[in-house]
Amino acid sequence: AVLLDKHADEPMFPSSMTKMMTAYIVFDKLQKGELNLTDTFPVSENAWRKGGAVSDSSTMFLDVHSRASVGDLIQGVVVQSGNDACITLAEGISGSEEAFVDEMNKRAKEMGMTHTHFRNSTGYPDPEHYSSAHDLAILAEHTINDHPEFYKYYSEIEFTYNGHRQGNRNPLLYRGIGADGLKTGHTEASGFGLTGSAIHDGRRVIIVINGLPTMKARAAESERLMDWAFREFQDVALFKAGDMVDQAPVWLGEAKTVKLVTSQALTVTLPRRARQNMTVVASYNEPIPAPIKAGDIVGKLKITAPGVAPVEVPLAASADVTKLGPFGRAAEALSYLMLGHTS
Repeated sequence: AVLLDKHADEPMFPSSMTKMMTAYIVFDKLQKGELNLTDTFPVSENAWRKGGAVSDSSTMFLDVHSRASVGDLIQGVVVQSGNDACITLAEGISGSEEAFVDEMNKRAKEMGMTHTHFRNSTGYPDPEHYSSAHDLAILAEHTINDHPEFYKYYSEIEFTYNGHRQGNRNPLLYRGIGADGLKTGHTEASGFGLTGSAIHDGRRVIIVINGLPTMKARAAESERLMDWAFREFQDVALFKAGDMVDQAPVWLGEAKTVKLVTSQALTVTLPRRARQNMTVVASYNEPIPAPIKAGDIVGKLKITAPGVAPVEVPLAASADVTKLGPFGRAAEALSYLMLGHTS
């Protein structure tokens, strides 16, 4: 459910929030067994000059021509926002940052990030490097759901490498509100941004903000939005997977009716004040003609409430219903003609 949308599909400079995609690709390769946390990659002069201590940018403080483990580089990316860590991973995985960026754009397209185009692995300013708040929320959701075993890195408060201890820049992690990710960003062009997430009583909220004037404003606005999302909205569980929503009449079937069910649990997120005015309506063309196969989509369930977009989910038949034989169909047709309904 989208709780608040302000220019969500407008292209913007994502700055270091870009690094979520860099980390996602690494997590994906770890999950597939193509990488191990103990694998090491060399730190090239390119990575050191563009993102190391001499770059005057966010850095992990990698030494040129040294080697660093994938596990340390992940923490360098996620916790320290190290540009040198991003480039080292990109070169180690794909041979060059350019080739790695091709993979980033491919993944973005697969995820449905339709307002995104990457030009680097770090988030360095580039006129052709852009994303949107909606797309970054999609990426955050994929990170959380696709790689829960690696998502934990985003909640680490600090990481020390090469004698340099650096704290996580995500202000939500220090607020005691259940925050466990994800990534800050800042450049002169984009202002201060954050893709953040928190979970409370089993309900997760993801926020994306950008363009704030200061770190202090970013911290205050992100906390305010997160508090508002948890305070003003609630999850309403309507049906469990397989629950009967309605029972529909069947035309010319061995059974007179068929149960209509939802294929998955249905929970809707609503403003707390809107629940009393919520409506749930099942719609389908009746009677439903036989034959029917279990799982056939035969209708839809529509949930409406003030102030939120309608939610529609398909309704499926719960069981097979075979068609009557010739004599049965004739009897049913005759009954309908004489009585106006089937027997």
